[in-house]
Amino acid sequence: MEWKRKTGVRPSDVQEQMKVQEKKGVVWLEFPALSKTGLVRHGFSTRLGGVSQGDFASMNFTFTRGDNPEHVMENYRRMAEALGVDMHRMVLSWQTHTTNVRAVWREDEGKGIFRERDYRDVDGLITNVPGITLVTFYADCVPLYILDPVHRAIGLSHSGWRGTVNRMGKVTLEAMGREYGTKPEDVIVCIGPSICQDCFEVGPEVAEEFANAFGPACERELFYKTEKGKFQLDLWRANEIVFQEAGVARERIHTTDICTRCNPDLLFSHRVMGTRRGNLAAFLCLG
Repeated sequence: MEWKRKTGVRPSDVQEQMKVQEKKGVVWLEFPALSKTGLVRHGFSTRLGGVSQGDFASMNFTFTRGDNPEHVMENYRRMAEALGVDMHRMVLSWQTHTTNVRAVWREDEGKGIFRERDYRDVDGLITNVPGITLVTFYADCVPLYILDPVHRAIGLSHSGWRGTVNRMGKVTLEAMGREYGTKPEDVIVCIGPSICQDCFEVGPEVAEEFANAFGPACERELFYKTEKGKFQLDLWRANEIVFQEAGVARERIHTTDICTRCNPDLLFSHRVMGTRRGNLAAFLCLG
């Protein structure tokens, strides 16, 4: 198992590389910055260690793309055991590239996996209830992990380019502030595995949206232009800027060096596989 990690990134980006963890064949990724707190259990899944077959092989977490539901449930069971969390207390997002964030309470436990969700269009989840595991889904988009160690609260949000240009990270922080009193200066933020700048080609219309949203001062940090007239967009740096502008200190932001598209044997990537694929998942559980 050989991971391709991005080299030549800004030195402060990767204070400690994400750690590859394995238990009973289940392989996942963890941020040392979160693990060291002792306050949360968390992980970002890989394709390894599940029972799904074919295009979904092997650790797929979506029920909506045609995989055998029994296989998906077994994948959840294996991941829950590996992380040491209660599968029955997981709460799943319903992502549609919005910036909608939902507070999760005890009555929500099991929604999306054992019970029908009574919500949709939710790309971010927050809670201060110990033992609830928040779950969001990926195949190139950016997972945002947030831990407030002062008020003992967590947030987990899905941020593709639409979520990023509309500042999903800031929206999640604001929701945590309203619900739990979270302050940006207290949080630990982790920007998880997703598509890197060299792999993320976008058209001029997307580049223009980011230029308008982030301004000319940030534009040179987010793009380089190709000979084809396309643009390579840096979602990692864009989300760093979002959190910094929201008041999170740079040293409290931890950014991955792992690209989903660069590692198609280990991670699902929409840019590589299209719609015939499984979904990766991010998991975050408070204490």
